[in-house]
Amino acid sequence: MKRNYYIFKNGEIKRKDNSIEVILEDGSKRAVPVEDIDSLYIMGENVLNTKFINFASHKGIVLHFFNYYGFYTGTFYPKEKLNSGILLVKQVESYLDKEKRLFLAKEILNAGVYGIYRNLRYYNTRGRDLSEEIESINSLRDKIEGQTSIQKVMGIEGNIREIYYQAFNKIINQEINFTKRTKRPPDNMINSLISFINSLIYTTVLSEIYHTQLNPLISFLHEPGTRRFSLSLDIAEIFKPLIGDRLIFSLLNKNQITEKDFEKDLNYLYLKENARRLILQEYDDKLKTTIRHRSLNKNVTYRYLIRLEMYKIVKHLLGEKTYEGFRIWW
Repeated sequence: MKRNYYIFKNGEIKRKDNSIEVILEDGSKRAVPVEDIDSLYIMGENVLNTKFINFASHKGIVLHFFNYYGFYTGTFYPKEKLNSGILLVKQVESYLDKEKRLFLAKEILNAGVYGIYRNLRYYNTRGRDLSEEIESINSLRDKIEGQTSIQKVMGIEGNIREIYYQAFNKIINQEINFTKRTKRPPDNMINSLISFINSLIYTTVLSEIYHTQLNPLISFLHEPGTRRFSLSLDIAEIFKPLIGDRLIFSLLNKNQITEKDFEKDLNYLYLKENARRLILQEYDDKLKTTIRHRSLNKNVTYRYLIRLEMYKIVKHLLGEKTYEGFRIWW
């Protein structure tokens, strides 16, 4: 499988013959074989010309952009090559049909909440005493199926998240005093970590959608809107507990990330570059980790698990097999 490449330094990114060349401010150069690139994460201040953009589009390379503070700013999504008119029609139909959309929304949410439950169960067996949180979340999980609207489903999801985030204070060894999720802007180290890592999962999902015939703009749990690929938000809900939250717990409990890895600017906190580099390395390693897939009977990476989720939705939309959201089994 192709790789993600992360560019932190300022400079210029250009096409050179059949490869991509990164020219840094100090004049040093690095060539990257284009056939090896799946996505480029551009985290420095880089100059891109139209020749490079056209080349990246032709080669199907997704470009994700982050600003100086490490906040995700947007994605260049190449022209789609795996178009399917019938699938697009089916995807729109499943969004417009209340019952069809509600089924998919509930299944996506149930899969995500199951990941939350498994995280709490894991730490509960390791002396954290999360029995009260587990009971409350399980009670809310049982109510999902009976909901009759997306708004009510999302309301339950919000209540579950509130309980879950409060449990972070018991799971994480460091003194964090985490009380609520704040996104714009993140105002403490946990919110900064969640924002950064969630944006990585969102962009990974978006890159994987590109390799399928699904349209990233048409979603089921989240409302489609302007300036966002809302299907990525849907699928990210499933994998944030499995990949993102577990990474946060590991980084903090091993003291790989501490308060010294953050800087405060006015009313928000952001990760220093060295911390972002460390997180990206750990995140990339996790995506490459393999597990034995019980249905395919072969080893697959965490990243490929995300693409498999898209394939399952495709089969559901085409009426081949009813969708069941991913649930960790190991």
